[in-house]
Amino acid sequence: MSTPQELVACIERLASLPAVYHRIRALLDDPDSSVHELAEAVSSDAGITARVLRAVNSVLYGFPGKVETVGRAVNLMGMQQVHDLVLSTSVIGAFSGIRPARMHMIRFWKDCVFRGLAARAAARQLGTGDPERMFVEGLLADIGHLVMFQAAPEAADAALAESRRSHAPIHQIEDHIVGCNYAEVGAALATAWHLPSGFATAIGAQLNPVMGGPHVTEAALLHVANHILATEEDAESDDPDETALSRMDPMTLVRLDLDVAKLAAIRTAARDESAAVIALFFPSQA
Repeated sequence: MSTPQELVACIERLASLPAVYHRIRALLDDPDSSVHELAEAVSSDAGITARVLRAVNSVLYGFPGKVETVGRAVNLMGMQQVHDLVLSTSVIGAFSGIRPARMHMIRFWKDCVFRGLAARAAARQLGTGDPERMFVEGLLADIGHLVMFQAAPEAADAALAESRRSHAPIHQIEDHIVGCNYAEVGAALATAWHLPSGFATAIGAQLNPVMGGPHVTEAALLHVANHILATEEDAESDDPDETALSRMDPMTLVRLDLDVAKLAAIRTAARDESAAVIALFFPSQA
């Protein structure tokens, strides 16, 4: 049995965020920093520069015309969105060398992208939360499973097998077999990596959004995105949106005023953008 912090400690020896991310985070937290300083920080890393420019010219952001400089990208997107984009690509990069033997990594990252798009679409459709921040939180919401399958592969795999056999929720089985669940581990990693305030809380509360405190809306949107993804390929369901709605936390449904029609619109938006955004973050897997 392991605690979230013990599992995260194993990962921290193998993966860390790049120095340029911490520089960008410091600039964002400094009220006296400028767009020019942020653009310079991004430009100091060729790989991140390329990803930012590719993203700003993609369907993910949809700015008209071609953006050729980081300065222009920062002016168009804003400092917060550039930070969030750098964070998402930095986390993906930090885990690029970690490939747990018992995980299908291509499927894992594709699911992460779809969840992020569903969370963003939910924020837009329901008119609540920051859609771009929700994309990043959705992308990172399941990062706890990557930690678990790297740090405690046998226990994590046993929990997954038992969940599939019994049809019990995976987090309940993980609590029993591993000692903690993927949401708790994801929250612990967000805390250990000093991610922006709210990331750890929202990720940790995605299973029970009412526990999100001031970040309850973000947790609720992640909760919705999780159930959309879980029913995306549900062969036993004739109507995945009805099924997803029936499995969600009732308080979340009331809070978000969610119904089948809205859920269907969110699912369609995520599906429509999925292939292009996967190609953006994972060109070799598209």
